[in-house]
Amino acid sequence: MSDLPRSALPRVVIVGAGGHAKVVIEALRAAGFPPPLGLVDPHPPGPTVMGVTVLGGDEMLPRLKAEGAEAAVVALGGNALRLRVGDHLVSMGYALPVLLHPAAQISPSARVAEGAVVMARACIGPDATLGRLAIVNTNAVVEHDNVIGSGAHVAPGCALAGNVTLGDRALLGVGSAVRPGITIGADAVVGAGSAVVRDVPAGARVGGAPAMPLRR
Repeated sequence: MSDLPRSALPRVVIVGAGGHAKVVIEALRAAGFPPPLGLVDPHPPGPTVMGVTVLGGDEMLPRLKAEGAEAAVVALGGNALRLRVGDHLVSMGYALPVLLHPAAQISPSARVAEGAVVMARACIGPDATLGRLAIVNTNAVVEHDNVIGSGAHVAPGCALAGNVTLGDRALLGVGSAVRPGITIGADAVVGAGSAVVRDVPAGARVGGAPAMPLRR
């Protein structure tokens, strides 16, 4: 798990200027990161977000790297898009720092991969694993021995009991609960407020209590 001293935390470029960027900016500030270099977004909602300047679109990334930018945080809610952008940033030479809100509770034995974000009041249990660019959002509980895949998103208020696997790019909707030992496959979507009591196949869309397949 990354735990850099505050003096070693980099100034980052934030990619994405939507709602998720607001939460990322607050987490960066709370974690003691230096002020961000700015935001990059081809379709920003305005010239600034939470006091951080929008520098331009994606065309700014090579220029910022050439000017000495070393690290970026991908503030995009779309799971597959977040992974693609993260891969592109790495290919350009950007580092993807782990972002852990200081109000989160994270076991010393948890493993957190590059670019993952853990928001305020989230709890990560012993021997849990968070993949690259995963998001564990506000007040979510990821219990012992969970495996959260690359680009997966555990939305606010979710509760995952022990030994749960959430596949790459999967989305667990707001306030959902998952019983012990369940596997939710890659690219699956679980609707808000669901109770997941049986395995969910890759790519499936389920919802309800208990969670059942949803019509597309």
